[in-house]
Amino acid sequence: MSPIALVTGGTKGLGLVTAQRLLADGYRVFVCGRNDTGDLGALEFIRCDVRDPQDVAAMVADIRAKAGPVRVVVNNAGGSPPSDAATASPRFAEKIVGLNLMAPLWVSQAVYADMAEHGGSIINISSVSALRPSPGTSVYAAAKGGLLALTRSLANEWGPNIRVNAVVVGYIETEQTETTYGTDEAQSGISRNIGLKRLGRSAEIADAVAYLASDGASYVSGAVLEVHGGGERPAFLDVLEREGQL
Repeated sequence: MSPIALVTGGTKGLGLVTAQRLLADGYRVFVCGRNDTGDLGALEFIRCDVRDPQDVAAMVADIRAKAGPVRVVVNNAGGSPPSDAATASPRFAEKIVGLNLMAPLWVSQAVYADMAEHGGSIINISSVSALRPSPGTSVYAAAKGGLLALTRSLANEWGPNIRVNAVVVGYIETEQTETTYGTDEAQSGISRNIGLKRLGRSAEIADAVAYLASDGASYVSGAVLEVHGGGERPAFLDVLEREGQL
């Protein structure tokens, strides 16, 4: 019988590519979201608002009844529109923290009992925003930073049968690349500032997730795997170059 995987926010973008990779690796894969996006092939959709712990508990119980205990969770659902921190409303901040930090906790809690008995791997999808200043998305950055702290703490608290790791995602091409990163010229400028001189591909994040889910990562827990192409060149170097000091 195929092991069961759950990918939150797995109906589009990075989540969909990750879910398809796990499917190719032999998992029976469930994806969840607030809205059904249509034909997902062999992926199995369950409607769920991961910000609601009762909704999450019902989803995990439904998966267990249909297929068995979840063995791999990818907490992928997340994101944030731009927002000025000085004027962000309490409701907005609560929603962003709820989606990017609390939802992974609710999902992890819901699978805890089964994973503690049968073993399992939880993989939290974070962002480079957690590692550097993120003006314009400060609440999101704080939530993603908190997700890294949660990852390390759960890894220690929930061993030995549950491994908990995080993937820090850099600048990645998706179907919304232009919306996120602008024109081709803008994307080229961003790429020049990255160590590997290009945007990442969704499949490369999926590869990292597949590794952390696999037996090849059997002694990897509490790790933060940075998949960002070597990171960004510090801006102060450009200033020094313009002033002729480099």
